[in-house]
Amino acid sequence: MNLHHHRQRFPRILFLSITLTTLCSLQFPIPTAAGKDRVPTPPLPVLPLPSFSQLKWQQRELIMFLHFGVNTFTDSEWGTGHESPSIFDPAGLNAAQWVSTAAAAGVSLVILTAKHHDGFCLWPSKYTDHSVASSPWKGGRGDVIRELAGAAEAHGGVDVGLYLSPWDRHDRRYGKNLEYNEYYMAQLQELLTKYGDVREIWFDGAKGSNAPNMSYDFADWFAMVKELQSSINLFSDAGPDVRWVGNEKGFAGTTSWSTINRTALSIGNDSIVDYLNTGDPRGTDWLPAECDVSIRTGWFWHKSQSPKKLSDLLEIYYNSVGRNCLLLLNVPPNTTGLISDSDVRRLRELRTAIDTIFTTNLAAECPAKASSIRGGKGGGFGPENVLDKDHLWTYWAPSDRELGHGHYWIEITCGGPVKFNVVRVQEAIGLGQRIKRHEIYVDGDKIANGTTVGYKRLHRLEKGVVGGRRVRVKVLESRGVPLVSSFGLHYDPYWHSKWQ
Repeated sequence: MNLHHHRQRFPRILFLSITLTTLCSLQFPIPTAAGKDRVPTPPLPVLPLPSFSQLKWQQRELIMFLHFGVNTFTDSEWGTGHESPSIFDPAGLNAAQWVSTAAAAGVSLVILTAKHHDGFCLWPSKYTDHSVASSPWKGGRGDVIRELAGAAEAHGGVDVGLYLSPWDRHDRRYGKNLEYNEYYMAQLQELLTKYGDVREIWFDGAKGSNAPNMSYDFADWFAMVKELQSSINLFSDAGPDVRWVGNEKGFAGTTSWSTINRTALSIGNDSIVDYLNTGDPRGTDWLPAECDVSIRTGWFWHKSQSPKKLSDLLEIYYNSVGRNCLLLLNVPPNTTGLISDSDVRRLRELRTAIDTIFTTNLAAECPAKASSIRGGKGGGFGPENVLDKDHLWTYWAPSDRELGHGHYWIEITCGGPVKFNVVRVQEAIGLGQRIKRHEIYVDGDKIANGTTVGYKRLHRLEKGVVGGRRVRVKVLESRGVPLVSSFGLHYDPYWHSKWQ
């Protein structure tokens, strides 16, 4: 070690420290003896924290899956790998219709099955002839990925994601670890270098019980994906950015933590589905859940199937987005290459319903108070923050002195009775997920209770519409002080419980 070298650098470091202190003092006044000029600082985060790309992903709330391929033409769900490319001929394929349908439904990301388990590739991969290049569609010169990427870019506001199945029932290299892992990585490289920005990539853990033994090099695959596109989110049973929710019903757990221990996860492991569904309050990794479900019974289009009822889709929404999850709704294109009219209509109905319910916050003009305020009134952390338009970075923060002394609460009081049947609570997850247990009261009567909140918790009241002037959210248990970023009272005209 060169001590002389370090001695020379020390004055520079000291000078930098003094300069930064001076700059900070210009923005945040040094407290006087009386503390009158003291500006309260934000509370310390509770680790782990989401990345920027994970926060952007969470705020999408609803995204779309497009299952499309040879299965669309064989009326099957899992192809055999022996399908002839000659069957793939979506004569009316129009990716612009897919993108416009997504945008009209409020969807900002669509994920396409570039290759499903049958091994057929929707782009002309130079590493296999089992692709659109061997199909009659566009004389073998078509590229579905290119069509989607171009349509998304032309539309604006809709991003592209891709699904590349690790299990491949067609390729002869499958089962030969080195050869197949190299083949798969080469295809990943094609997809992530030829089609612009890809915002999410899906790694499916599904594999048939009679499939050849195969060890996937997930660590190498993931590393290369991040090298090629650093802002992408990787989905799998084990993340590393987004985890599976553990079922295909679109339901997160009633307790739903974005935190989990990645060391306890593995891809394709059925024994961890309950852990995936609930997450872990002691988790060391931020790995939020994605709830995947199809608008129809199957994942691929089948002429005999129709879209789910609006009431069913709304129930899925409440149990996914309303439980700190992101909803990935599959909407499969048909043999013509279009999203069917019945699915388009149902998506529009779903968007209309969501907007009808949540555009108006019945609590928006009601004064708010709280059990305490960090830094006191006027310090920037008051309860009024939960009623503004920022659902992430402005929030109510109680005093640190309240930690461990009773329950935290925030309460709105309206001038007259308000009638509602949905309560919305959101946390400032940019500083960590905190709330473990909470209750909702109207005029002193408890109307709902739950465990986690996270990015968003929606309570659809089982007893239907209630009316009252005072609504209180009481936090009974929390990791550190709770930070509530948004609160809302809403009326859902589509919700008809047995009590109404």
